[in-house]
Amino acid sequence: MSETSPTPLAGAQSEVAELLSDLIRIDTTNTGDSATSAGERVAAEWVAGKLDEVGISSVIHESEPGRASLVARIEGANRDRPALLVHGHLDVVPADPSEWSVHPFSGEERDGYVWGRGAVDMKDMDAMTLALVRDWARSGVKPDRDIVLAFVADEEAGGRKGAHYLVDHHAELFEGCTEAISEVGGFSITVRDDLRLYLVQTAEKGLAWMKLTAAGRPGHGSFVHDDNAVTRLAQAVSRIGSTRLPTVLTPPMRQFLTEVGDAYGIEIDPDEPDEALAKLGSISRMIGAALRNTANPTMLDAGYKTNVIPGTASATIDGRFLYGQEAEFEKQLDELVGEGVTREWITYDQAVETTFDGPTVDLMVEALKAEDAGARAVPFTMSGGTDAKSFETLGMRCFGFSPLKLPADLDFASLFHGIDERIAVDSLHFGIRVLDRFLRKA
Repeated sequence: MSETSPTPLAGAQSEVAELLSDLIRIDTTNTGDSATSAGERVAAEWVAGKLDEVGISSVIHESEPGRASLVARIEGANRDRPALLVHGHLDVVPADPSEWSVHPFSGEERDGYVWGRGAVDMKDMDAMTLALVRDWARSGVKPDRDIVLAFVADEEAGGRKGAHYLVDHHAELFEGCTEAISEVGGFSITVRDDLRLYLVQTAEKGLAWMKLTAAGRPGHGSFVHDDNAVTRLAQAVSRIGSTRLPTVLTPPMRQFLTEVGDAYGIEIDPDEPDEALAKLGSISRMIGAALRNTANPTMLDAGYKTNVIPGTASATIDGRFLYGQEAEFEKQLDELVGEGVTREWITYDQAVETTFDGPTVDLMVEALKAEDAGARAVPFTMSGGTDAKSFETLGMRCFGFSPLKLPADLDFASLFHGIDERIAVDSLHFGIRVLDRFLRKA
């Protein structure tokens, strides 16, 4: 049975679902193009208003008109200690209402869930953080050290107009921050009724979005043609899309597999771990991608008329590489791309990795166990990327710790950028209680 929370947190738990719904209703779609993206300034001003209501001041900075990020600092009791950053992004990926059971920007609450684009990526963490600090301000709670809050733009397009911009132009806002927490970590996988693994992100893959361009001889579509740019590109794209790159066990994933083997009582072959990961259900897709470098074709562009063979054809590839694997990844790519196709980076950013140890990790473990006696925290590498890539450059140890005790039957992995994205209200309440225990002492 869980211990009683240090404070009732009644205010935070009662308003968090409403805060999340309101934030989802602010359409902050990030298309990757500022001209067609929307809402980040509106969302930042909404957050500023909610903080101002309880006496927390904040500043908003724009990298471009409308591309707004907000930063606030909550003073801790011990000013001699280094500060902790809690960061979350305000933008979301696009959503097609015709594919959803509810409108993706309705923020509808039904069946015990809050529904909408951003419910798990990552307006849930934004709302939990906001609800908690508002509760602290109303009840006079002071954390042990300074807590810096950052609600940022543009994470879904690589963060150049959000976290990267703040780090490059307003690094003073993060003075003293030595550690940071954010999204995609601290969520549960149910092993059995009395045991849940809580995956804490200690690493994330590097980002390598690229454009491939093939050149050929243009001509009439009716001719016999042995120098076709479309054919050359298609062959390269097919090789990339159908090749599974070799397994590489980084330290966090080696430790993760050890914990999984122990929890499920199974032997895991480190050279062939995918079979064992299948026991984790749908989350195995996310975890499996952290065992190797990956490259997936995502878009194609060629030609302008059916009977004209174009002189060029291009494709975009979503590439991700493990920590320490940059050079090997480029070598793998070059072998797959082949001759006659050029490669250029669209977005390139570092991989991030830290160790699963130290007082901050101990407090994460303690906070989870206090709210769930069956909790076992384990490190893992996230297959995607977060704004940790920016903040790590300021010397911070970065963790994914957005604690959620999830329903055992929820296909959580499919909700990231997926259809009918939603989060259980009970999970939000759990997250607030864990964050309160953690952030008070961290």
